[in-house]
Amino acid sequence: MAFMSLPDPKMLLRLVFTIAISAFGGGVATVLGLPAGWLMGGALGVTIAAMAGAPIVLPDGLRNVIFVLIGMSMGASVAPDSLSLLASWPVSLAALAIELVVIIASTGWMLTRLFRLDAGTAYLSSFPGHLSFVMGIAATGVGNARQIVIIQVIRILMLTIAVPIGATFLPIDHFEVAQATDFLDPLQLLALALGCVAMGIVFIRLKIPAGMVLGAMAAATAAKLGGLYSEAMPTPLVIITFVLTGAMIGSRFVGITRSEFMAAAKGGLIATAMTIGIVTIMALAVAQVVDMPFGQIWLGLSPGALEGMGALGIALGYDTAFIAAHHVIRLLMLSFAIPAVVMIIRWQEQQATQLRHNSGQDKH
Repeated sequence: MAFMSLPDPKMLLRLVFTIAISAFGGGVATVLGLPAGWLMGGALGVTIAAMAGAPIVLPDGLRNVIFVLIGMSMGASVAPDSLSLLASWPVSLAALAIELVVIIASTGWMLTRLFRLDAGTAYLSSFPGHLSFVMGIAATGVGNARQIVIIQVIRILMLTIAVPIGATFLPIDHFEVAQATDFLDPLQLLALALGCVAMGIVFIRLKIPAGMVLGAMAAATAAKLGGLYSEAMPTPLVIITFVLTGAMIGSRFVGITRSEFMAAAKGGLIATAMTIGIVTIMALAVAQVVDMPFGQIWLGLSPGALEGMGALGIALGYDTAFIAAHHVIRLLMLSFAIPAVVMIIRWQEQQATQLRHNSGQDKH
């Protein structure tokens, strides 16, 4: 009697094809200089292939591995000095926190009311950042992953187009983001992975939604902020994580309808316009209180990629430390906000289900 059946050769070929498409799309996007190229390009490549009817597949067993890798990557990417930065610019950082709440609440509300999306889909679509983390949670069954990725891709593409257009008229080349020089060794990676899996299992047992992703991220973040490690994830492993995540995102598009795509795309355009408007209003308010150029505040509060915002900051002679710190803190805030919002949504869904169940019993 065999303890484990061999994988179906056809399924294995389809899996290799899916990952190859994701790697190719990610490579092209990276060469073109798109932010999060390996993730965005991979997701777009597999999405296009899936909508064209190509044999796209991603087994459930592999998804759990991807969830752990996503959680590890998110935790390891948290800057160790994030907490100390909170005291540096209190007014603008308070505005950043308020802004995130307003963006998530207003765009989430708009997507539920105007486009009739469920709460999970609407609010995961509203987070301005941490795309791989958001999509990892969506892939566990929170919200409609297809609609979320369309809205998030539209948001990122709009910002990606807007920033270079602004930078074209400025005398700069590009802004180099600080690159990690120390990386986790194999033993550290193994220890971190085991800790992340253990915490993921605990979260699943506690019935926390997207337990494996959130548990892995919680363990990796706590270890990083607690000083247990300061090194970054090895670049090849990060690329593999993004390629696999892109394949997982794109595989959700098998069988998508055109009407479903168009509705989500319209939602993405409106949500992005709302986000930019909210950032502008908050920057104007902060500029009345602190002695700092409006442009510098706007770049610090904006949901765009650090590379683009930093490029504009250098060109305009702004304090790039201010801009970089606010983007680091934004991602740290989102690391705590995303799990909190997901758990609130799941709690509300359970309450609604219980209410319907009780109503049904009363009628009988």
